[in-house]
Amino acid sequence: MYFSGFLTLALAAATASAQQQLAQLLSQTPELSTLNSLLATVPQVGQMLSTANGITILAPSNQAFDKFMRDHPDQAQMSNNPQAVTALLQYHVVMGMVMSNQLSAQPVFGQTLLNAPFANVTGGQRVELSLVDNRAMILSGYKQMSMVTTADVPFAGGVVHIVDTVLAVPGSPVRTAVDMGLTSAAGALGRAQLVDAVNAMRDVTIFAPSNAAFRAIGATADQLQPQQLGAVLQYHVLDRQVLFSSMLAQAAQQAGQQGGQQGTMLRTLSGAMVSVRVQGGSVFVNSARVVMADVITSNGVVHVLDNVLNPAATQLTPDVSRQTQAPAFDGAPKSNQDPFTQGINPTTTIRPAMQTMRPNAAGHAAVPAAAVLGLFGGAVALANL
Repeated sequence: MYFSGFLTLALAAATASAQQQLAQLLSQTPELSTLNSLLATVPQVGQMLSTANGITILAPSNQAFDKFMRDHPDQAQMSNNPQAVTALLQYHVVMGMVMSNQLSAQPVFGQTLLNAPFANVTGGQRVELSLVDNRAMILSGYKQMSMVTTADVPFAGGVVHIVDTVLAVPGSPVRTAVDMGLTSAAGALGRAQLVDAVNAMRDVTIFAPSNAAFRAIGATADQLQPQQLGAVLQYHVLDRQVLFSSMLAQAAQQAGQQGGQQGTMLRTLSGAMVSVRVQGGSVFVNSARVVMADVITSNGVVHVLDNVLNPAATQLTPDVSRQTQAPAFDGAPKSNQDPFTQGINPTTTIRPAMQTMRPNAAGHAAVPAAAVLGLFGGAVALANL
């Protein structure tokens, strides 16, 4: 297994003393001096990590912090906000040891130490770990990509992987939608007066239609009254269950093996059922294809769909021969503009969700400003869009 940019001296030191304490490892690894200094500002976190067992630390390099500060010069005094620093560091710690040789193209979602008030998921906020082109990759909030540059550095309490980009603390589902180009979905929630309700939910899975999906039924959607629109949107939400794509696919495949022709059935917030199935290598919700999966939010996960689900058409099935599925609202006229987007202003340079299926080495995006501003605003993070 190949990981580019290994730090020879750090690996040599780790090999010579595989059971060294974390403080010793950090002090003897020049590339982690910024992280070491940041930990010194929150001694309770350093103490907790020094006594922990079986943890994985995703340690940003000095260059990663330099890039973070260049992107966000207003955060030069971040060390003066212990609560925010604590949250940021906690999100870089995964419970359980994850070695590089355990990773594959199939992502795993590690539980981190980050919890309330910066996360509203049972068991701690998640982070995605996988292999891409035989390199270990971490995906955090907003699909922020961090590549592992030095893997499997052992210490007494676990293992350290050095990463080239500071992880982005996941934002609320509405803020995430805005900053990932799902502005029609965010605007629709605003029109239906559901922003606060969705942001405040715990353990949620959201199927978010892309802007193109909303354009496909634009005129029809725009004519819905707030209560009617709310009913449609609630059909896109699963309450009290965080289902990542691998879990959806596994459940659908098991249902198929047991003779379930409709895939696995899941009850939505509206009370109506959606069917999830795997066909032609894709995951479908009713007839809508999942075109981007596993966008981690403060309270769960978002999967982007190529179609708006219709609670009055629950029996629709996909046509795998079509690259884009037909609208679930029969006869709905298209719109040339993205519905519900008036007054929606993204605050980040991250690429919209529909522009890429998977990030690549050239696709490193700046940590979204909303993630930083929400985080360093303290406990109000979950109250922001």
